[in-house]
Amino acid sequence: MDAFYASVEQRDNPETAGFPLIVGGINGRGVVAAASYEVRKYGVHSAMPMSTALRLCPHAICVRPRMARYKEVSNQVFAIFHEVTPLVQGLSLDEAFLDVTDSVALLGDAVTIARSIKQRILKMTRLTASVGVAPNKLVAKIASDLAKPDGLTVVEPDRIHEVLDPLSVRRLPGLGRKTGAKVEARGIQTFAQLRSASDSVLWPLFGRYTQRIRDRASGIDDRPVHPDQEEKSISAEDTFERDVGDPRALRTHLAQLADRACERMRNKQLMARCVGIKIRRADFSTFTRRRVVAPPTHDGGTISKVANELLTRWLSENPGEKLRLLGVVLSDLSAASQLDLFEDSLTSSSRLDAALDEARARFGSRALRRGNTIK
Repeated sequence: MDAFYASVEQRDNPETAGFPLIVGGINGRGVVAAASYEVRKYGVHSAMPMSTALRLCPHAICVRPRMARYKEVSNQVFAIFHEVTPLVQGLSLDEAFLDVTDSVALLGDAVTIARSIKQRILKMTRLTASVGVAPNKLVAKIASDLAKPDGLTVVEPDRIHEVLDPLSVRRLPGLGRKTGAKVEARGIQTFAQLRSASDSVLWPLFGRYTQRIRDRASGIDDRPVHPDQEEKSISAEDTFERDVGDPRALRTHLAQLADRACERMRNKQLMARCVGIKIRRADFSTFTRRRVVAPPTHDGGTISKVANELLTRWLSENPGEKLRLLGVVLSDLSAASQLDLFEDSLTSSSRLDAALDEARARFGSRALRRGNTIK
């Protein structure tokens, strides 16, 4: 999808259409979640600090993210995908791989299918999508970004080098900005230079992944489309408006984050075997701490306790530190085991979780709160 969050906001609020619009944290410590094409002309992009974005475009319209709304629109888009093929691998709310190999006989060739998908998305959502059609996931991903917005780029097997060779190495998915800068510093600017570079040049940069990188630069990718990938982790994090150093305030906020993450996990009927915290100091240095719990759990009290112990230990090792960001990460997820039919067998904590979930489902996310999450 094209500038998905921002495009949804402009569609839902027509008075903002055509104006530079930023979706993200409104306070000065926020981060840009999405930037409309109008504001990108000023150099604003996602993941940029809001303060930097507003220096570049002081007259930009800023709106808070509405994740529930974006999820609703995403469901409409993915429903269209699943009408075309069951082989849909979602990467995010607004992006997916589709393997249409077995759909061609019924729906026409891949380009015809791509045009149909774009038209149906536009008709249903009044939003545009950009599509890449190619023999594999890597080339399709790159192609989808070459003609945004509302683009359709087709890369036939015999044109892969013709299309990829002139592109900047920065367009290689997964390369990253820091590694991309190191590659360019070695005089490698394009895919053509990357795929033809010698091992003596690439090995210091990529080590044992050298051949994989050369294959990627050559457009070689044999990864299949994996439908309905399992969720790897569930997290909740907040960037503070001002750096926070009070341990009591940090523990209270951590309890809120643990509660949010646990609710999301229970809604997906999952349990976690690993509880972690994410800490970012004022100087942007980031730390993670984690602990394995046995057996796996979705119990809010247990997870909050483990997270609190991890934070307490870190604070004791780093006295006086002020934090910019705090988060809870639940990983090594598995399907929740079936609870006993008799409520008496549930722990008091599990009954509390069930009561919280039911009340929030009926009356909103702030209907009930745990005592340790109240400041």
